[in-house]
Amino acid sequence: MRILYAAIDQVVPGTLGGSTHVQAVAEGLAALGHEVHVAVRAGDPDRRRESLPMFLPMSAPMLAGSATWHDVRTPLGSPNLRLLRRGRLRALATALRPDVVIERYHNFGGEGLLAARAVGARTVLEVNAPVVDYPGSPKRTVDRLLVAEPMRRWREWQCRAADLIVTTDRAILPPDTPAAKILETEWGADTARFHPGAAGPVPFARQPGELIAVFAGAFRAWHGVGRLVDAIATLERRGSPWRAVLIGDGPERAGLETRVAAGGLTRVAFTGSLPYDAMPAALASADVGVAPFDPAAHAPLQHGFYWSPLKVFEYMASGLPVVAPALPRLRAIVGEEAGDEAGLLYDDALQDALASTLEAMADPERRRRLGAAARARAEQHFSWAAHCRTLDAAIAAMRAATRAPAG
Repeated sequence: MRILYAAIDQVVPGTLGGSTHVQAVAEGLAALGHEVHVAVRAGDPDRRRESLPMFLPMSAPMLAGSATWHDVRTPLGSPNLRLLRRGRLRALATALRPDVVIERYHNFGGEGLLAARAVGARTVLEVNAPVVDYPGSPKRTVDRLLVAEPMRRWREWQCRAADLIVTTDRAILPPDTPAAKILETEWGADTARFHPGAAGPVPFARQPGELIAVFAGAFRAWHGVGRLVDAIATLERRGSPWRAVLIGDGPERAGLETRVAAGGLTRVAFTGSLPYDAMPAALASADVGVAPFDPAAHAPLQHGFYWSPLKVFEYMASGLPVVAPALPRLRAIVGEEAGDEAGLLYDDALQDALASTLEAMADPERRRRLGAAARARAEQHFSWAAHCRTLDAAIAAMRAATRAPAG
C-alpha cells in the first residue's frame, strides 16, 4: 500500500511530541511493508535521531517498506496557514498516486483531504486535539460573530470527509460522527529505544543516596512542572533523598528557574531540551517518572483528559514507575484498576499529595515491582509498533468497506 502522510505543521526530526508521533507512525507503517511518503517541515540535522529521515525529491524511486520525507513548509511557519499549501499537497498526491492519505488534524487544515479527493485516495484523519469547541472558546465567539460559523463548519467537514478517524477520545469529535468510522486508540513509545538498560551520556549526576524523579516535556502551565518543584521543596525541608531533574523547555521554565534560585532549592536541576537520542539513557538513569498534569490550566481539557501522554509511555518503556494525578485516563494507562499497576497516582486536590506519593516511592522493592509492571504494560499495550498494527488493520478494513459519500 502506498501512503501519503500530511503533517506539514510538524518539524521532523524535532524534540516535541508531535515530531516524535509523526516519525514513529511513518516508520512503523513502513516497517509493516508499506511505501510511506511524509510531508513535514525538515528539522535541524543536529537534532536528528540515529535513524535519519531521508528527505528526497518526489521523483526518487521508492520501495515498499520504506519512508520518504518531503520538506513542505507552512507559509510563514504558521500552522494556521496550512491550507495555503493545498496546491503543493495536490501536486505531491498527483505524482505519487497514494492508496491512502493520512492527515494530522488541525483546525485550519484539510489540505491532505483535498489532495486525496483529487486523486481518489481513501482518507484517514488523525485527531490529536478537540474538533468541538470548549465552553468559552474564543474561536466559538468569533465564529458566532461571523454568523455562518465558517470555522466550525470547516472542522466538521474534515470529519465528514475522512473515511477513518483515529483519535484518543471520541468526545473531542462532533457528536454526529458515525461510530463505525472512529478508531479510538492510544499513542505509544518506542520500546526498542526506550528500555531499562538504555546506555549513553546522562545529563545529570547522582549523588550518593539520592533518588531521581524525572520530568520530561514542555514547560507549560498544564504540564504542571511547578507542582513537582513545590513537592521537591517540601521534601527538601523534610530531609528526603528525592531530587528532581527537569528535561525540556517552554514558557514556564524561566520563572521556575527564578523560583528555584530564590528559594535556595538545591535538589532541582534543569537540563534544557535534549536531542531525542539522549532521552532513553536519561530516563533509564532515573528512579521514577513524574507527569504532574494540571488539567484546570488548559481550557480544552474541559472535554476530559483526551491526551495520550507520550512522556508516560516513555517512562513506562524505560521501566520507571509513574507518578501522576489520579485522572480516569491515567488510571487506565497506569493500570491501577487492573492489578498490574505501573505507578502510584495521587489526588491532586490534596495538599502535599505529590510529595507524599514520592515519599511512598522511596521503597526500592515497590519501585522495582512497579517499574517491571510499567515495562510489561508498555511492551504489551503502548508501543508504537502495537499502535501501527492496530492502525494498519483499521485502514485495511476501511479500504475493504464501501465508501460512503462525503458531505
